[in-house]
Amino acid sequence: MLDTALKNAHKVACAEYGGRVDIVRENVEPLLRVQNLEKRYERGGLFLARKSSTVTALAGVSLVIYPKTTLALVGGSGSGKSTLALCIACLESPTSGSIYLESKEITGLEEKELRSVRPQTQLVFQNPASSLNPRLTVLDIVTEPLDVQGLLSEREKGEKARELFDRVGLPLEKMLRRPHELSVGQKQRVAIARALVLNPKLLILDEALSALDCSIQAQIANLLLELQASLGFTYLFITHDFRMAVHLADEIAVMEQGQIVEFGKAESVFHNPKHFITRQMVNASMGIGVSPRPPEAS
Repeated sequence: MLDTALKNAHKVACAEYGGRVDIVRENVEPLLRVQNLEKRYERGGLFLARKSSTVTALAGVSLVIYPKTTLALVGGSGSGKSTLALCIACLESPTSGSIYLESKEITGLEEKELRSVRPQTQLVFQNPASSLNPRLTVLDIVTEPLDVQGLLSEREKGEKARELFDRVGLPLEKMLRRPHELSVGQKQRVAIARALVLNPKLLILDEALSALDCSIQAQIANLLLELQASLGFTYLFITHDFRMAVHLADEIAVMEQGQIVEFGKAESVFHNPKHFITRQMVNASMGIGVSPRPPEAS
């Protein structure tokens, strides 16, 4: 059911907006470039007698994302996907390595400089119910980032909100409602509108569809395709769902234990996986049993 719904959603977006084209990289600079990124956490013992240990969340990750494309970051729990997202969004500081947004390196910036960088990279999280302030109206939730940045007058904020409501398919009469009065799908549309209000260069979708049922997943996937085709957004789509990654992404990076173990065009990675973990995830997405992991080379 989900595959059929997603294929139909993709066809609608392609028919209405002219479809997606192959990535053309000649003379095009990456929007995002990650180079040899490492992130280690120190984990101390309960008592001083115990020595602290180091947990490596990212172990030399490198990737690029080109403008107006989608890179899907696929991996299991604990593979490092969300840590990488937080580093890219400047909400975590990497231990070493570099991140470039367009031509500007954003690692190692002072807090004052980060305030101007963070709005350019926005996050949409898995659970819309927990990411929306229950005390605020939907209008206030969507325009809150503008208040934080001190942007626009009250009239301009209202106009911006109405424009975004139209973009994400929310009725205007929902503007003065509170999150608990909305459906799950409507809540996620509100979260997307809030993420777009500052006109970010990169939108990070961290398991943004996994809490939705199949029909709502297809609707939100269709919305993301429409927004990208009409407005030229760039996405980093983080998921454990290989089927969803193939439907939405131009390229797929597969992560395991803090490393990218496979990278390539979405259809190629799905139909001709090279790494054991990739084959395991593809088979699981198709309901096929997986074979035991091959022994490590000595």
